[in-house]
Amino acid sequence: MIEWHKSDWRKLPRIQMPDYQDADALRTVESKLASYPPLVFAGEARRLKSHLAKVSRGEAFLLQGGDCAESFAQFSADQIRDTFKVMLQMAMVLTFGAKVPVVKVGRMAGQFAKPRSAPTEVVGGVELPSYRGDIINGFDFNAEARIPDPARMLQAYTQSAATLNLLRAFSTGGFADIHRVHAWTLGFTGAPEAEKYRAISDQISNALDFMTAAGLTGETNHELATVEYYTSHEALLLEYEEALCRIDSTSGKWLAGSGHMIWIGDRTRQPDGAHVEFARGVLNPIGLKCGPTMTTGHLKALINKLNPKNEAGRLTLIARFGAGNVGEHLPRLIRAVQEEGFNVVWTCDPMHGNTIKSSSGYKTRPFDSVLREVREFFGVHNAEGTIPGGVHFEMTGQDVTECTGGVRAVTDEDLSDRYHTACDPRLNASQSLELAFLVAEELSARRSKLAAAAEAS
Repeated sequence: MIEWHKSDWRKLPRIQMPDYQDADALRTVESKLASYPPLVFAGEARRLKSHLAKVSRGEAFLLQGGDCAESFAQFSADQIRDTFKVMLQMAMVLTFGAKVPVVKVGRMAGQFAKPRSAPTEVVGGVELPSYRGDIINGFDFNAEARIPDPARMLQAYTQSAATLNLLRAFSTGGFADIHRVHAWTLGFTGAPEAEKYRAISDQISNALDFMTAAGLTGETNHELATVEYYTSHEALLLEYEEALCRIDSTSGKWLAGSGHMIWIGDRTRQPDGAHVEFARGVLNPIGLKCGPTMTTGHLKALINKLNPKNEAGRLTLIARFGAGNVGEHLPRLIRAVQEEGFNVVWTCDPMHGNTIKSSSGYKTRPFDSVLREVREFFGVHNAEGTIPGGVHFEMTGQDVTECTGGVRAVTDEDLSDRYHTACDPRLNASQSLELAFLVAEELSARRSKLAAAAEAS
């Protein structure tokens, strides 16, 4: 690898980042952050990379999910608990369908910055800078709130540290016990509208009853009462990322101390740009969003730059094309990866390509479109003989009304009831769990086909 330093990105073109008006204030904040402890540790990032290596071989499945953009105003223990809770439920259902471990990665404890399609927005004839996430500027539509404020990075750090503290407690303190998690899921499948998922739920119940009868409980088996849970975010605000970058004393390599996994967005993946330059030098697992404009040449260049040693688990390609477009774009990218023998994890983000404006004026995502893209993703991988490694959702454990559809059908008229997102619409708890059941069916069907093919040969 070419010699790398954490500030090298500053020499390259940067986009989707703020221009701070007070350079002295920015330097003060960066200096403070550089003196703070990292939020995550190198051993944790290496362990996640080893799990993702298993995902790349089809020996595990990746579930990545959480907020579109974390909020200072909506920060609470209940919010963290509810999202963690629904992700555990989803992971249990997916584990049953795939018959492999599920790697759980939250869009949490750092997902504060958001790229925007335009630098400004107009409301009521007034034009102001776009809201870019709470780590950069304020959501309120007034000139003062929209000024980028470096001090917001300190609040983001504090909130991330508190979130991680609570997640670690939930993960190891008994809250994640497998029997407790399934009891929550029974509440969903017990509703009349979710009856079609009851058969899978009953099969899980039977398996757990057998384990209990055999003496395998959370009290006797530590693994049944705890989970490994990792955090991730888009590494968009590079001043923040650099300030939390640390040398790992064990390996001598640089660690992005802001989260276990960071990703590069579809708007900031220029091979010679600042974001790719920063990400290539850290030891963390890296995600790369791949949208319709990704060319095979760019993809090969990016993979060579981000994973020059071709490490399994290092790079996750997050496909986001939109329902109806997967068949046009994903096969050519898969074949480019296969031609070069690259080790990657393929995962599906069915959220970002399926955003529409509803008849009621709200930005939303239809549940059916999200599901369709997931099924198209699996279909292409089945046809190409490659591994569909995971799913990536914007979701919350709260009972919001932001995406339409699902068994507890949210209509266009319902969107105004509990539309709380600061940026893009999220799946609510019911929609998230329903999607997990449907993905589990895809995984189970794939497993059956592979087993039949192996037996026939």
